[in-house]
Amino acid sequence: MAAAGASSGRVPAETVLGVLSLILWTLVVIVSVKYVTILLRADNDGEGGTLSLLALAQRAVGRPSAAVLILGILGAALFYGDALITPAISVLSAIEGLVLVMPGSERFVVPAAIGIIAGLFAIQRQGTDAVARFFGPVMLVWFAVLALAGVWRILDAPAVLAALNPWYAAAFMVGHPAVALVVLGAVFLAVTGAEALYADMGHFGRRPIRLGWFAVAFPALVLNYMGQGALLLVHPETLSNPFYLMFPDWALSPLVILATLATIIASQAVITGTFSLTQQAVQLQLLPRMNIRHTSEAHPGQIYLPSVNALLLIGVLSLVIMFGSSSALAAAYGISVTGTMVITAVLTMVVAHRHWGWSVPASVALMIPFLLIDLVFLGANLVKIADGGFVPIGIAAAMLVVMWSWRRGTGLMLARDSESALPLATLLGQINEKSVASVPGTAVFLTADPAMAPVALLHSLKHFKALHEQNMILTVRTANVPHVPEAARVSIAEIAPRFRQILLSYGYAEDPDVPQALMLCRRKGLKFDIMATSFILSRRRLRLSSRSLMPRWQARVFIYLSRNSASASDYFRIPAGRVVELGTQMNV
Repeated sequence: MAAAGASSGRVPAETVLGVLSLILWTLVVIVSVKYVTILLRADNDGEGGTLSLLALAQRAVGRPSAAVLILGILGAALFYGDALITPAISVLSAIEGLVLVMPGSERFVVPAAIGIIAGLFAIQRQGTDAVARFFGPVMLVWFAVLALAGVWRILDAPAVLAALNPWYAAAFMVGHPAVALVVLGAVFLAVTGAEALYADMGHFGRRPIRLGWFAVAFPALVLNYMGQGALLLVHPETLSNPFYLMFPDWALSPLVILATLATIIASQAVITGTFSLTQQAVQLQLLPRMNIRHTSEAHPGQIYLPSVNALLLIGVLSLVIMFGSSSALAAAYGISVTGTMVITAVLTMVVAHRHWGWSVPASVALMIPFLLIDLVFLGANLVKIADGGFVPIGIAAAMLVVMWSWRRGTGLMLARDSESALPLATLLGQINEKSVASVPGTAVFLTADPAMAPVALLHSLKHFKALHEQNMILTVRTANVPHVPEAARVSIAEIAPRFRQILLSYGYAEDPDVPQALMLCRRKGLKFDIMATSFILSRRRLRLSSRSLMPRWQARVFIYLSRNSASASDYFRIPAGRVVELGTQMNV
């Protein structure tokens, strides 16, 4: 409510009720109806988020769609902006309550925020389960305090209950057109966590999210916002900070501590959502390979990405130091979330029509009201570009460049490989015609295209003039679903006396584990000794070419990403002692 105010002094009751009604009905329409009721149905085998919706839409369309792909990439890029700003503004806003408890403590706000944020990112390696065991009870206490404080203040001014009537929201918008966009931009801050809630579905599940929202978070937030409105009706001088001032003085110190813990937890939801989104982006070939660690044996969706965690920490601390206060950072907040929400609404229309089987009019009718609301909120936030809104746009633009450069670069490399590649069937025919020495053991050659001979196999024959007793041509494919059942993981075909072709299928929310998958091959009757198996991989070194098909700057970005991506042996969890790498050079 403080964000929606204009200045100190008496605020007309109609204004208080109008702004409060806008907040309440935004929570109802955007979070309760759009996300919790509708979008949680648009899960891809339990996974949520923009890229999960992208994969679902691509699968529903049945063919590669450039428009759907661009929307998905743009939505993911915007989400990264939200992931950087949310921890910064959340922790700053909570710690700023210290100023009420300890006047003159403003200089400690930024250092305290830096320490708390550093601690938050340091515990990420412990995993969601370990964090939730501590954070769960804290959140229950937090929402209970919010609800009780709201009820206490509502009893002083029961007239505030009139804000439940959406007529007050409409009347405010019509009666104050000059300030409507500014107020809407502030009101939207109440629902900025909705996209992270959807992205976290793979971590927590649909049912726990719905139960937590409708049984705990939503009623507590409604009561607290109405309590703030009641306080303003009775004590308009509290406009500067109605949230903290609705509590008695003796409760401020423990409240600041509790609010700080609660905002840390809110930041946690965005961080875990970013981990899930990044894993999906890697599997969908929108980002280079990264080391991914699973933090729970019971929940495969709970993961930790060290490199992403480090980059998020650097970005969040930079924003805290750059802006220094939550009010300064508030202008930067909202654009990335509203942009993502617009894209989510458009992709949901595609899913409703193609995947759920709804007619085009029904699909459009379902989402067009939400899309129009999202566009209004986007317009309200775009007016803040000069005051800080350029930050999320800049972050999104940087991520868009990274993902598009990686996507285009890998596509060009695959096309070049196809032009110069030798069909596997041709190579096997040539091998049968010649006398090739045989060495004991098993060799595994990885290739992206099972129809073409692996580069590592060609180099092995060229340099060593020998083949192993048993050779496996292995291809790892990413399905358009988050999880592939173990029964469908492995496909084996004998293509020559000493050659077998193996196809491994993984969902985009899974980590490929080649040694574990080969154990499944043994269960299917493929005999080999894993300790006598060599994984022969090709490591490609890229160089900038004067005749590059990409702009030079984009080629440089792609080369940098390629050199800093996780190695194939690390990504596919192949023991380092069993790996033989053969290097090649390629111009980009």
